[in-house]
Amino acid sequence: MQVLTEGLLSFYFPDNWLVTKYDDWSFYKNQFKDCCRGCKAIDFLAIDPVNKELWLIEVKDYRNHRREKSENICEELALKVLHTLSGIVAVRMNASDEKNEFTKECFHCNQLKVGFHLEQPTKSSKLFPRAYDPADVKEKLRQLIKPIHAHPKVTEMGNMHGVPWDVRSVG
Repeated sequence: MQVLTEGLLSFYFPDNWLVTKYDDWSFYKNQFKDCCRGCKAIDFLAIDPVNKELWLIEVKDYRNHRREKSENICEELALKVLHTLSGIVAVRMNASDEKNEFTKECFHCNQLKVGFHLEQPTKSSKLFPRAYDPADVKEKLRQLIKPIHAHPKVTEMGNMHGVPWDVRSVG
């Protein structure tokens, strides 16, 4: 298994997959991030070589800290998807580092999929209420990114909806 960690969550992907933390790429951080007054980034890119699927995966963990941003969470994610796709093209056309090989594999994929891993407190409390209904998030996200992926997956550790990776809490 390959492991990528975001905050207090570890994601376990099959060994034959190609996986990377897109928002850690030097091209994104040093060049693309400030393009057009600021581009956002998805957390992970994952390629399933058997099914030829490119997954764009965003991770939010609100179990211990509430969301502070005023921007709508679905609109933020939709922008991250759009900006990341633009970044993949820019790397493929302009970069000469090892990430160019990853983006080359992205273009061999036949399907583009979006996953949003959203952890919230399992029990609502006044201090940490469950702010988002995953079904509502999925529907709003679907409406925003339908031309890109009409059936996004909104997951949490307790309900992974059949995605081909696993998520565990760190520590």
